[in-house]
Amino acid sequence: MVRDILIWPDPILKQKAKPVTKVDDSIRALVKDMFETMYAADGVGLAAPQVGVLQRVIVLDTTPRQPDAKPLAMINPELIALEGETTYTEGCLSIPGESEDVDRAAVVTVKYLDVDGNEQTLRCDELLAIAVQHETDHLNGTVFVDHVSTLKREFIRKRMKRLKASREQPPSASR
Repeated sequence: MVRDILIWPDPILKQKAKPVTKVDDSIRALVKDMFETMYAADGVGLAAPQVGVLQRVIVLDTTPRQPDAKPLAMINPELIALEGETTYTEGCLSIPGESEDVDRAAVVTVKYLDVDGNEQTLRCDELLAIAVQHETDHLNGTVFVDHVSTLKREFIRKRMKRLKASREQPPSASR
């Protein structure tokens, strides 16, 4: 099921997600919905808070840009090592139409649970490293515009408020 993606500055996006205590069918259903939602929105990553669920779950698929990658669901992801530095122009499904340069680690190692509840460790580089950091930020109540200047963030906030208002307007009746 494709879910609605919250648009920043929705207050839920500023909240810290809670750890998943048990990987069960409800979590697997959430993961399935999140993949469907991410693909429908043409994204490479999605965090549960973006669909209004405050649980530490992310999905990622960077295969269009990294053919050797595979779709991943990470439950309770934890960045355990950061290496190097890079700057990447990031966008976000919760901040549609906007992108800004963000400084990130070039390589990350992440520990997480898979959809079967097994602990995994993965070393990520290139777009996958960026996406893991971006989505993990969402779990901590941070969006990519928190990494840019206050002035840029305020311009983007105003555009997102206008976008949200236009989406909430009922279609005008033509006579």
